[in-house]
Amino acid sequence: MINVIPPGLIFIIGAFFVPLLKGRVQSVYLLLLPVLSFVNLIFIPEGTHGVISFLDYQIIFCRIDRLSLVWGYIFHIIAFLTILYGINMKKDNEFMAGLFYAGCAIGAVFSGDLISLFCFWEMMTIGSVLLIWARKTRKSINAGFRYALVHFFGGVILLVGIILYSYENGSIEFGYIGLNGLGSYFIFFGFGVNCAWPFLHSWLTDAYPESTILGTVFLSAFTTKTAVYVLARSFPGTEALIWIGTLMTAFPIFFAVIENDLRRVLSYSLINQVGFMVVGIGIGTELSINGTAAHAFAHILYKSLLFMSMGAVMYRTGKINATDLGGLYRTMPLTCIFCIVGAASISAFPLFSGFVSKSMVMSAAADKHLIITWFTLVFASAGVFHHSGIKIPFFAFFGHDSGIRTKEAPLNMLIAMGIAAALCIFIGAFPATLYSILPFPVDYVPYTMSHVISQLQLLMFSALAFTLLYLSAIYPSEIRALNVDADWLYRKGARGFLWLLENPLAWFGNQVKTTVFVTIPQAFVWFSRNPLMALKVAGNNMAIALFEESFTKEKVERIRTRIAEVLTDYPGDAIRYSHVGTTVIWVMGFLLAYLIIYIVSGRIAL
Repeated sequence: MINVIPPGLIFIIGAFFVPLLKGRVQSVYLLLLPVLSFVNLIFIPEGTHGVISFLDYQIIFCRIDRLSLVWGYIFHIIAFLTILYGINMKKDNEFMAGLFYAGCAIGAVFSGDLISLFCFWEMMTIGSVLLIWARKTRKSINAGFRYALVHFFGGVILLVGIILYSYENGSIEFGYIGLNGLGSYFIFFGFGVNCAWPFLHSWLTDAYPESTILGTVFLSAFTTKTAVYVLARSFPGTEALIWIGTLMTAFPIFFAVIENDLRRVLSYSLINQVGFMVVGIGIGTELSINGTAAHAFAHILYKSLLFMSMGAVMYRTGKINATDLGGLYRTMPLTCIFCIVGAASISAFPLFSGFVSKSMVMSAAADKHLIITWFTLVFASAGVFHHSGIKIPFFAFFGHDSGIRTKEAPLNMLIAMGIAAALCIFIGAFPATLYSILPFPVDYVPYTMSHVISQLQLLMFSALAFTLLYLSAIYPSEIRALNVDADWLYRKGARGFLWLLENPLAWFGNQVKTTVFVTIPQAFVWFSRNPLMALKVAGNNMAIALFEESFTKEKVERIRTRIAEVLTDYPGDAIRYSHVGTTVIWVMGFLLAYLIIYIVSGRIAL
């Protein structure tokens, strides 16, 4: 029975009332929705709520436990901050899509069964696509279509997996699944699409930078982190995730370094950070799962902060490419400071949030003696400092002076960024507060002398490397270019597939269609007009085909003349031919065909 209000439902229903309100009333309403939903969540006790029966299954809309609460808390916090950040924009369509999107993500987190999870999962795609399309440019429209195609494809894979899994296990409960059947593999892959696994990730770097300023902040918080949650819930300890996550942390670094669009740099960085979470899920220990949950919480804050700072720059200047920016610290000092806080957090500087969350995953990898994974995570930590910790604030606010003199970001944007920055610092300075809400008891101390010194050494050497490379002009220069990613394979593959459809397959299809539906029926009609004359023509043609070389030219000419005479008269006077004979021919033909089919089917042993 429904005995509580599912938290996501408040967002979803509330989204449809946004256009009915205007001005200050609308602003207050938008800010109150996440607050009311958060208060509602706090008063829901742990356990299973909101249960209804459907086709002999239990649909659970609200399953509260310590794992789901971590994502529930941060999703509410970031929804409030994102609405506050964009409250001055007064764009009803973006707020509607954003609230709907956030509500579906929260609904997926608290789902206790695979059916309700799938429904919220697919509704998330609708909300996110609308945020991408809200920018109303040619690029955003195309990116939105590509995004929808990828995610609906992933949804189909997930649905197939759910059907197979329920058939194999007789249950739709959303809990630990593991890779133990065909259905589980489909579910695993369906989750992986939304998690932006390697070679499936291009939808993220293609779509996020093309969304609106507000939309990109929403998008950075929900889709991939919801995928991380469902993987943590259903596939903890799956070894394949260790290697998938390891690859995710490494490859985006190379693309981010050469990227000119700073929001696309942050999109690659997002994949890098999600890789740490996926590694933690794959390890599957209490420390690593706690690390995944903590890093998801911290990452949503500092990544949103970085997207907010770049959104504020874009809002004031209309530009986002590194080649077009620089020197903005003079006129946007507060935005610059907040960006630096986000950069320090993602780089895992001591006293910032990333330091106390990322190190949990790395320590879990070290405890399991995963040497290759641990070294890759260290390399990825240095890399993310390069492209997000240094490149983002350096090229946007320092570097060369672009000559742009603009106003500071609007007050509401500054307040939202200030709250996010304060939380990043608070979590980094007082990690016990974050540790207290994690799924398992925490016995981990991040601030040891060796850990602090080793992390500072890593960061300082990384900063030195950036400085030397930049001053020596070896560091890849920022140029106006389109960098091709794994989507090159999709585009080339799609063109090849279309060529295959339009050329050989289409030709073959036309030939089959012509033969089956035109040539053969016409031949039967022609034959049925006078079967005896038709057989004479066929027999004479066959004689020429088989024995033309052994016949004299005169005989061949006589046969061809005879064929021409028959065809000229065909079908002739069919009455003079015996109807009984014609009928016998047809009956014998059907009997022969029936006998052949009977023999081929194996029912008669020869």
